Amino acid sequence: MAWPVIIKSRREWEVVPHLFDYAAVRERFTWEEARRELEGLPDDRGLNIAHEAVVRHALGPKSHHVALRWISKDGRVEDYSYDLLHRLSNRFANVLRALDVEKGDRVYVLAGRIPELYIAALGTLKQGAVFCPLFSAFGPEPIRARMSIGGATALVTTEPLYQRKVAGLRNSLPDLRHVLLVGPDRRRTDLPGTLDFHRLLESASESHAIAPTDPEDRALLHFTSGTTGRPKGAIHVHKAVVAHHITGKLALDLHRDDIFWCTADPGWVTGTSYGIIAPLANGVTSIVDEGDFDAERWYRLLQDHRVTVWYTAPTAIRMLMKAGLDLPRKFDLSRLRFCASVGEPLNPEAVLWGRQAFGHPFHDNWWQTETGGIMIANFAAMDVRPGSMGKPLPGIEAAIVRKTEAGRVEVVDRPDVQGELALRPGWPSMFRGYWNEEARYQKCFAGGWYLTGDLAKRDADGYFWFVGRSDDVIKTSGHLIGPFEVESVLMEHQAVAEAGVIGKPDPVAMEIVKAFVSLKDGYEASPSLQKELLGFARTRLGAVVAPKEIAFLPSLPKTRSGKIMRRLLKARELGLPEGDLSTLEGSS
Repeated sequence: MAWPVIIKSRREWEVVPHLFDYAAVRERFTWEEARRELEGLPDDRGLNIAHEAVVRHALGPKSHHVALRWISKDGRVEDYSYDLLHRLSNRFANVLRALDVEKGDRVYVLAGRIPELYIAALGTLKQGAVFCPLFSAFGPEPIRARMSIGGATALVTTEPLYQRKVAGLRNSLPDLRHVLLVGPDRRRTDLPGTLDFHRLLESASESHAIAPTDPEDRALLHFTSGTTGRPKGAIHVHKAVVAHHITGKLALDLHRDDIFWCTADPGWVTGTSYGIIAPLANGVTSIVDEGDFDAERWYRLLQDHRVTVWYTAPTAIRMLMKAGLDLPRKFDLSRLRFCASVGEPLNPEAVLWGRQAFGHPFHDNWWQTETGGIMIANFAAMDVRPGSMGKPLPGIEAAIVRKTEAGRVEVVDRPDVQGELALRPGWPSMFRGYWNEEARYQKCFAGGWYLTGDLAKRDADGYFWFVGRSDDVIKTSGHLIGPFEVESVLMEHQAVAEAGVIGKPDPVAMEIVKAFVSLKDGYEASPSLQKELLGFARTRLGAVVAPKEIAFLPSLPKTRSGKIMRRLLKARELGLPEGDLSTLEGSS
């Protein structure tokens, strides 16, 4: 179906969006000017992420403004002002210095959303070491692989996580010199072979001077899994804070008095870039919820803490949709003025549902671990085309490209033509390499472009539309079919909660489209429902694009960040090796 464009009118805005005139801002934008919005280290000593995120606010008029509001699983609230966060992260930087953790050493953090994670991240950056977050639900093998690849010098974790997942790995991690533990319920701990995080923090000085930091000094190491091979460690530098700050301002429309909630775990790049750095760099109050997803808890948190800007994931939105519209109407969500989504393409139905539930559509945006920050977005002031990625940020040149038979990269100038999404290198948060894998890094670039591996198309008005990963696209009877398009249509059916689509080999058509669906509560799998869904999709998509087979699953395999793992669906369907499962939801 043709989804209606959501026209934005000025009367909908409590504040005028930063990116009110996209064309004008884009024309005059330069990264040099964006850099001048930040302070830089005193005496021209460089640029440090922690200084821009915390120090300049702590030493200025925002000293006592709440930087982090932490809500524990049992509902306790702890506020951390910029001044307090500055002093605590100074203490942790001095702890690292006393342990001879030097500039460039890798400090890993394996923890849930607890304050110590944020203190450790900022203190690590102040000391000039490299912050390497790990998702707390990882099992021992993915933890070992990532710490081994990056050569972990120090690890901050909790006693329960250490005992269950790390203690047995110590002999296989020869570079790991220090393990700092937060005890159960964040108390002290005395486990052999470890150091007590809080005891060290309490004995350290609150005074710390950040050493000179070159903007190109390594700051962050984020791991991402491909469809094959071991995890890749994407390296980001301190200059990335320029992009974190400006994209928080332009793409998420953060204003100085906003209360912002990014639901992503800091173990993933979104949870670091937009759960730690971007909101702090913009001087806003950031909500940190220790609890797991619960629809009523989330609505109550939005209400009680008067959240104004909310950044979440499609999986969470679909789970809220499944809970229905009656629940959000029990809460006062009137302070919420901007809702955004990231992680995988947001189905058009979910964009429009946001308008019904919150009075605002969800604004989807697109970026990758490698880009470090938001590259393409539906901005607060723009007309939203449900299902679209939006338009490139000011300072970002995006194009649809194709490789010729001779191997050259050519830009596709015509609208609505599918190709690979490419970005012109040069933005500050662009990754600077894969850790110790230069050849793998160089393969990402050709013809003056960074090749994202995502297939997309651009319409006549400059909106980009996601088609699928280059290895997800289905070729059937000479047609290229993007799984996202098929999944979105299936989700329009009232019985479907989630859908994942793959190409299944076929001797005649090369591949046929096969869909896997999980059903909403109240619906049961049956041959009649299967037939109904096949007909429904055929009516919406036509015979060529619609799935030829549909299978029911209780739930679809997803990464811990919420992306449906189509490659795993395909491997299981064809009896192939399942590959790296370290990011699979529910794995251990």
